[in-house]
Amino acid sequence: MSRYIQRLIEQGENQHLDFKYKISDVKKIARTFSAFANTEGGKLLVGVKDNGKIAGIETDEEAYMLESAAHIYCRPRVNFNIKNWRLEGKNILEVTIEESNKKPHLAPWKNNLWRAFVRVNDENFVANSVLVEVWKKKRADQAIFIEYNKSEKQLLEYLEYHKHISMKEVCKISMLSYPAAKKMLTNLALAGIIKICTEEYSTTYSLNPTVS
Repeated sequence: MSRYIQRLIEQGENQHLDFKYKISDVKKIARTFSAFANTEGGKLLVGVKDNGKIAGIETDEEAYMLESAAHIYCRPRVNFNIKNWRLEGKNILEVTIEESNKKPHLAPWKNNLWRAFVRVNDENFVANSVLVEVWKKKRADQAIFIEYNKSEKQLLEYLEYHKHISMKEVCKISMLSYPAAKKMLTNLALAGIIKICTEEYSTTYSLNPTVS
């Protein structure tokens, strides 16, 4: 069974896998829990350095901190499964977080604010307000009403010839206020017409390939 863990480590950190040498900051771990639960789920290997080297951990203490991160520093709490593995004479924890149906999960961020996080490749980013609103409406199972008026038409025509568009550009070409543009983008994303593209310092919107 140790070969299973070795294969995971060989993959390197990615969209669904994160390494932690040790847990020294439960709030930082909470952000990883939030990101995995809000995105597509994933695994956290505790006791493994970023370069894949086995460091090992003190199982009882680390497991307690993981529980605190998921149940105290995530709102709502994030469920996870944990397994203890022995590799190279050292303990490693495999923590599995499934994609949640209770999005958005929030975790502590700067200035005592709580934010939802999203997993992109091997990093966790703060989710933008449109994506958070999409999660909230999906969770509430709210009906979607799309008005195909001038603003929607201008946006979709723009995206037929441009790969991405920013919120600022959406407001400009549609001549909508920020709240109105946010509502339009939320509804289009819920309908599967556009997709939200998250990066470290920006969020853009593009046509969903399935409808373009």
